[in-house]
Amino acid sequence: MQVLPGSSNDHPIEQRQIPRQQLSAYLRVYNSQTDRPFGYIGNVSRMGIMLITELPVMLDQEYQLLLKLPGEDDKPAEPIHFRVRSHWCRADITPGYYDCGFSIVSNPKTFASLATLLQRYFSFSQPVDV
Repeated sequence: MQVLPGSSNDHPIEQRQIPRQQLSAYLRVYNSQTDRPFGYIGNVSRMGIMLITELPVMLDQEYQLLLKLPGEDDKPAEPIHFRVRSHWCRADITPGYYDCGFSIVSNPKTFASLATLLQRYFSFSQPVDV
């Protein structure tokens, strides 16, 4: 990020190379039985997921969740149903939120693919000087 010359220190004008993304709009997870929001994806790997929730979760419990990813042409993609088991939960740095760690119980191949796709999508490569 560069601050443009002549801008005040109170409100600098930013000139971003990469647009800022609001990930919570895309990576929200729902309770698959009630379709109510459960949390947001904070991190995902081939074997597990960390969710940021507004309430702490009970440990060593299974949860049935649903991930609704955006699709193409303003049509939603097929939702991903999965089960997870909770292993840990601690207060997030943001007051009123919790970071909760889960292992994937069902649909592990889909999560392996999802982890790879998200890593590629959110990896920022530096431009090459020619």
